[in-house]
Amino acid sequence: MDDLQLLIDLHKSQKRQGPGGDVETERAIDLARLDRKGPLKIADIGCGTGASTLVLARLLNAEITAVDFLQEFLDVLQARVEEAGLSDNVSTLCASMDDLSLPEASFDVLWSEGAIYNIGFEKGVGQWRRLLKPGGLLVVSEITWLTGSRPQALQDHWVGLYPEIDTASAKLRVLEENGYSPIGYFVLPEHCWEDNYYAPIRDSFSEFLNRNGNSEAASALVAAEQEEMALYNQYRAYYGYGVYVARKSSGITESP
Repeated sequence: MDDLQLLIDLHKSQKRQGPGGDVETERAIDLARLDRKGPLKIADIGCGTGASTLVLARLLNAEITAVDFLQEFLDVLQARVEEAGLSDNVSTLCASMDDLSLPEASFDVLWSEGAIYNIGFEKGVGQWRRLLKPGGLLVVSEITWLTGSRPQALQDHWVGLYPEIDTASAKLRVLEENGYSPIGYFVLPEHCWEDNYYAPIRDSFSEFLNRNGNSEAASALVAAEQEEMALYNQYRAYYGYGVYVARKSSGITESP
């Protein structure tokens, strides 16, 4: 089994593929002042197995297009949607987030939790803007420095992994420069990392290793996940996920 298939195998049984929480998704809905009764068209980009999709479908009168490049995740999402009786509200699209064949100016809301780093924050918000109707809303979570300075080892680690990691003020500036008017921002609390994301993965390690014959590649993946967890435990005061809400502003040329 190659590295991608191992990642899929480890994460597809999880409710979440990144930090987050149902309460926090609802908080973002309220911060965006979404009309819970009025009809909405939403694209949930990088939806994974659908934790945010299900909250949106449950709380809003919305037609949701759930997008992910892994069909295995979408299959899990589809089963969860059917179990929750929300099939009329959700359709799935297997596609890369940097090549979305969706109609321009067709969505009221673009939603993306813990996924935009795959193509980069600036590229994502720039490219996706064309999909929003005039005045449409963007809700996206992004890895964010929580302090103005930080230990050099932590700085080097994250910049090596994701050079776009930055402070909230820098992210808000990127939004403004790419044709959005920021509305609000909040930081995901620590339980969104430890309780909602890391703990379930940690509990699955033994079964995952047994299922994959305790192979060297599977063991290396578990070790990498454990290293990430240890890093967060040590340095959680310095970084987290910021949730950004912004409105599409007018008079800006769309990114190609």
